[in-house]
Amino acid sequence: MARFVTGKTFGTTETVTAALLNQAVNDAAISTDSVDNSTIEVNSNALRLKDSASASTGVTTAKIADNAVTLAKIATQADQTVLGNVSGGTAVPTAVSIVGASGILINDDALGTNDTKGATQGNIKAFVENLIGTADKSGSGVVAEGTQGSITLGGGLIVKFGSVDVNSSSVTLTFKDSSGSNSPFPTAIYGVMVTAQEDAGSGAESAGVSDLALGSCTVKGYNSSSGGAVGRVFFIAIGH
Repeated sequence: MARFVTGKTFGTTETVTAALLNQAVNDAAISTDSVDNSTIEVNSNALRLKDSASASTGVTTAKIADNAVTLAKIATQADQTVLGNVSGGTAVPTAVSIVGASGILINDDALGTNDTKGATQGNIKAFVENLIGTADKSGSGVVAEGTQGSITLGGGLIVKFGSVDVNSSSVTLTFKDSSGSNSPFPTAIYGVMVTAQEDAGSGAESAGVSDLALGSCTVKGYNSSSGGAVGRVFFIAIGH
């Protein structure tokens, strides 16, 4: 407990007056020998926690009451940041960007997966657009008979489509884009489905394929009425 030192010491024969009593009270001070001067000091006649002690030992957790630290007492943070830890291990929380290269949300329009990262609008938009894919089509938006086109779907799946005229027992179907340029599958071809164009009043027509390759296949056709070529054959080829 702090000890006070009177502001006036009376002699054995000294007369006590109002002025001297006021001096004794008003000039009283806290004795410096009542503090250790390492953690507590007397400053301007008041007790206070010494700066060096606060810096070295601080206020322990036990000294802080539950829910005692208000938001106003927390240091200010940059806009769009939160207190968190994205170091990959145990660490002191820091101000972490909500969205950024090292933030909680990484918006780089990437389509990869991460169990610890959330998706942003950009991530979702890129994912959906990738699923929709891109179409190679003619300027009018319609692939006319006798021409070809293709659609690249999510994950790189490619669907080529169009028609070919089979005016002999078989023809080589070379895969092309809507401009007429050769357009083979980059990696693999999974299959080709063909449908013969049926003419009213003619015999049954059939078509088939063989010799699948990345850039072409052989289309065969037969007309039971004429015993000859089938005519136009429509196809859908799927690959990667």
